Order: sequence, then structure tokens, then C-alpha cells
Amino acid sequence: MKEIKKSEKLQGVRYEIRGAVADLAARMEREGESIIKLNIGNLAPYGFDAPSEVIGDMLLNLRKAQGYTESKGIFSARKAIMQYYQLQHLPNLDIDDIYIGNGSSEMIIMSMQALLNPEDEMLVPSPDYPLWTAAVTLAGGRAVHYRCEERDEFQPSVEDMRAKITPRTRGIILINPNNPTGAFYPRETLERIVELAREFDLMLFSDEIYDHLLMDGAEFCSAASLAPDLFCATLGGVSKSHRVTGFRSGWIVFSGNRERGRDYLDGMNLMASMRLCSNAPAQYIIQTCIGGYQSVREFIAPGGRLYEQREFAYRMLTEIPGLSVVKPKAAFYIFPKYDRERFDFETDEAMALALLREEKILVVPGSGFNFPGNDHFRMTYLPEISTLKVVRERMTRFFARHERACEQ
Repeated sequence: MKEIKKSEKLQGVRYEIRGAVADLAARMEREGESIIKLNIGNLAPYGFDAPSEVIGDMLLNLRKAQGYTESKGIFSARKAIMQYYQLQHLPNLDIDDIYIGNGSSEMIIMSMQALLNPEDEMLVPSPDYPLWTAAVTLAGGRAVHYRCEERDEFQPSVEDMRAKITPRTRGIILINPNNPTGAFYPRETLERIVELAREFDLMLFSDEIYDHLLMDGAEFCSAASLAPDLFCATLGGVSKSHRVTGFRSGWIVFSGNRERGRDYLDGMNLMASMRLCSNAPAQYIIQTCIGGYQSVREFIAPGGRLYEQREFAYRMLTEIPGLSVVKPKAAFYIFPKYDRERFDFETDEAMALALLREEKILVVPGSGFNFPGNDHFRMTYLPEISTLKVVRERMTRFFARHERACEQ
């Protein structure tokens, strides 16, 4: 019989966060192995519980959430989102141009499907959250990756962006704070990127899902607040800040020169209508999350759990011979580099597979984030320090074992 093959649209699409290395980890677990999972920013398994007020509000509204909502989302949630971004000085907001989704991930996919024609190009950071590249590709477009320079703490190279703009470029994608590096883009960097978008008449997409998770006194600035004359999309959500990743609650907000985007917004309306609505129970917690006490601040301040785990993870990795790392300023990921000349790994995936098999630690290869070099990996520092101490012991042993003979 004829083999049923996957769509050709999936050629080149990858999502290594849940890819081959994670698949092996699942098989090992089924065989009885205990794996330390550092591959995904899933807060609940690490003991980061949602605020009780948020859980209470969802339970209170469950009966009201049994039916479909308006395709864009319930009014009270969209109103809260609009007011949140008004305080961040996003210009020319309208509640009708706010869409709630099953996480910001759904909004990423919908926004690219509504925008791109075959062979259209989008500037995407390298490294990136790989769903952006996948969403561009599945929409028929071409992801053109601009460099985020490690020597400059993974700040975007505006010069590289400029060099890669062509007549087919439709927009620039930013991920700030950044996943996978934990980098944070200050206002000065954003101003240069906005000016570039203005010069070439490009749309700006800013993924700001980690905007509450800044450390070291960093002050967040939303890119769209600097661009009243451009048509901008800002993506956010409460999954990370309020520890409700499983609730799938995110959004996209359009601002600035919205008249220029009216036809595109018609496309977004169609996309939103076809999926009927996002999950209703999660919509009823958005107002509480945005307007209530921001308990996440306790975690990211000195002495707080996330802050102290970041400090430990950074020290741990810098002390392992052959590893180097840029200290993250936001989110809960770190993106170490290992010396390819020193170690015997052919690829970063081979390194991650060996680390899993030998030491039962699951990380994500750096190439899975569309980053060249085959010499990075991403790990989360969500586990408690007692677990991170085990990771330190095992990683130190692992990398020492894999030093090339000439280096030993």
C-alpha cells in the first residue's frame, strides 16, 4: 500500500524543545529511569504554584465558562489587557484589536497565517523561540535570521537586520525578554530597531511573554510604545508570570497606525472566528492576574527563589572547565556555550543525547533555536538549588569525561 507521508510544508520545521532528545527521555522514563528535566519552562512541576486568588477566580467562573465566548475573547479580559498596555504607553489602542488565544503560541501561528504570502520574508532573531520560525514557514513564508551577538550579551545586531532586508521583507520579530538566552533589550536598542522598521516600512511583532520576569533592576519598555506611526503587534500572557502554563492564556494586541493594518485585521478576525474562541475558563482569570498583586516580584528580587537559582546556575556553569555563559537578566533560561575543540561531541544534539544517556539530565541543543555553531545548549534553572547541586556534580563529571585526549 502507498505510504501516507506528512505534508511538505513541514520540511524544515522543527521544535527541539520537545524533539528527539525529549523523546528519548520519555522512553527512558517508561523504562524506569529518573530524569532531571531542564528542557522546558514548565513551572508547576518545580513547585511554582499559581496564586490562590487566580485559582479561586477560575473555579468561581467555571459555570459561566461552559459556552463559547466572543471569538476575540470576553470583554472584561480584553479591557484589562487594554488598560495594562495603556499604562505601558502603547499608542492608539482599541479593544476590538485585542485577541485572546490559547497561549501566546496560538497567536504567533495565527498572526503569521493572516500576514504572509508564499515567499514573503520575516526577520527572526537567532537564537529564537523556534515556534516563530516554524510559524513563518508553515504560513508559506521564509524566516530570515538576524544575529543576536553573544559578545554583546545576545543583543540584536541592527546592522545584520539591515543587511538582510529585501523587497520581500514584511516585518521584524523581537523576543524581549529573550528565550532562550535570557537577554533583555534596553530602550536604546529598541529605538534603533523601531527606526529601522520605520525606514523600510515594516511591521513590528514584539513577543513580550516574559515582561514581568526582569532582574537586576532592569526596567521594561514595550517596543510598540516607541512606534506610534507604525503598525505593531505585541504578544503577552499570564502563563509565565502567574505560573499557569497549563491554562493556556495569552494574547496579541495591535497598536499604532492601525488604519494601515485594517485589511490584515480582517484576516485576523477570520482566523479568530474559525477557531471559535480560546478556552473560556482561562479568560476569566486575566483581569485578576493583570490587576492584582504581582507575586512574581518576590521570586525575582534578591533572596527570591528565581533570583537565587539564577545566581547558582550561572556560577555552576562558569566553574565547569570548557563552558562559558552570558549571565541572563530575565526569564528563567540560560544558554551556555561549550568549547568544541576541547570536547569530543560532533554536534550539540550528540552532546545533549550523551548527557541524557550518561547522567540523566535533559537539556535542549542550541541548534534547536536556529543558532549556528553546534556548541550551545539551553537549560532552565527552575529546579530548586538542591536539584541544581546534583546537576552541577553530574555535569562536571560529564564534561570532564568527554575531554579530548590532548586536553586531559
